[in-house]
Amino acid sequence: MGFVKEFKEFAVKGNVMDLAVGVIIGGAFGKIIDSVVNDLIMPLVSGIIGSPDFTNKYYVIKGTVPEGTSLAEARKIADTAIFAYGNFITVFINFLLLAFVIFMMVKGMNSLKRKQEQAPAAPPAPSSTDVLLTEIRDELKKKN
Repeated sequence: MGFVKEFKEFAVKGNVMDLAVGVIIGGAFGKIIDSVVNDLIMPLVSGIIGSPDFTNKYYVIKGTVPEGTSLAEARKIADTAIFAYGNFITVFINFLLLAFVIFMMVKGMNSLKRKQEQAPAAPPAPSSTDVLLTEIRDELKKKN
């Protein structure tokens, strides 16, 4: 019974919940970056390089693959070794974009944090003792 209670305390702690939310949002954010790479950037890269589908770029190391065969079909051919560099390049560009976007987010958050630290803090409100002493001082000044 102690194990269940201990696990429950661990699972319900704020840090675990924050981590779970971060993983879920990160997964969704990864899909957005995938779409940016596959739908926006790779067509531009393919247009410059002259290739209609960048992810299907590969080199046959061993075996014979008919020209024009897609990567998925080429992998199904027996006794072939395929070097799929196009997919790697796509994933690498994906990573670079994701890292850049995260860097910009962290940079923005650090900038906001610095502005908050530089903003002068409002002076603390005087304590009740200070207020009372100020009133006594003012009354004594009036009587003199």
